[in-house]
Amino acid sequence: MLNEDFWTQRYQNQQIGWDIGYISTPLQSYFQQLTRKDLRILIPGCGNAYEAEFLVKNDFQDITLVDISGFLVENLKKRFQAYPQVRIYHSDFFQHVGEYDLIVEQTFFCAITPDLRALYAQKMYELLAENGKLVGVLFDREFEQSPPFGGSRAEYINYFQPYFNFKVFETCYNSIPPRAGSELFMILQKKNHK
Repeated sequence: MLNEDFWTQRYQNQQIGWDIGYISTPLQSYFQQLTRKDLRILIPGCGNAYEAEFLVKNDFQDITLVDISGFLVENLKKRFQAYPQVRIYHSDFFQHVGEYDLIVEQTFFCAITPDLRALYAQKMYELLAENGKLVGVLFDREFEQSPPFGGSRAEYINYFQPYFNFKVFETCYNSIPPRAGSELFMILQKKNHK
């Protein structure tokens, strides 16, 4: 189990190999076409939260960050202290409660152990408001060492199909060069189970 101590040690020692140091191109492109600045946005397992920086600079008004590392959360609170529209929680995502219009996936799915993936999909469904969307990037490849934990499009579909309508689920056309051809971009809309 990858617990708080594991991730705190990773951040303290800067051993986050998949942290590219800025918002990924696919997410930046997606955010740039959003017109509603009042969307309730959640970024779980937010890491260094480059996405939140971009959202704040682009006038989004309701951003929630969740991470399991208290060390990281304290750093984020300092970085975002001038931005009351950003709320930051030190907690286990699977215990988080709230309702969101948009949940952003950026290297959180690959950071949890694969045995939690079905629960991840269910929890995303629970946290989204009616017609809410889960949007982000997943690795479509395997890794020799984990984390990150890899996987495949076919595997992921099984987790998400019970809860979401697939709007986009395809190879990224605008990945950063080192990840070209190995990322899936997804826009999944919550199914309304009536």
